[in-house]
Amino acid sequence: MSNNQESFKHMQVNGLHEVLNDKTHVVVDIRDATSFSNGRITDAIHLTNESLADFLREADPDAPVVVCCYHGHSSQQAAQYLVSQDFTQVYSLDGGFTQWQLEYPDNVSR
Repeated sequence: MSNNQESFKHMQVNGLHEVLNDKTHVVVDIRDATSFSNGRITDAIHLTNESLADFLREADPDAPVVVCCYHGHSSQQAAQYLVSQDFTQVYSLDGGFTQWQLEYPDNVSR
């Protein structure tokens, strides 16, 4: 098994905004359920302890995955975890949903 990438990468909100419409990147949101239902990046998947197993089983490990949290801190641990589960292109969204909502309020789903 060749895995020459042992860590996740960082993505800025403008970088995600550029690729969002292409549907090439999977956005996973690890915030709590209330925050997620109150507002999330369009098409984001809510990733919780309960849904994690299903996600790992069903997701394409070679598709780019962007992990979103509140401010871009907890997402780094989650991104590193996905790398350890053999996902090859994992990004932590710098600034998190807070930054996204500030810059792209039109790309928030409720």
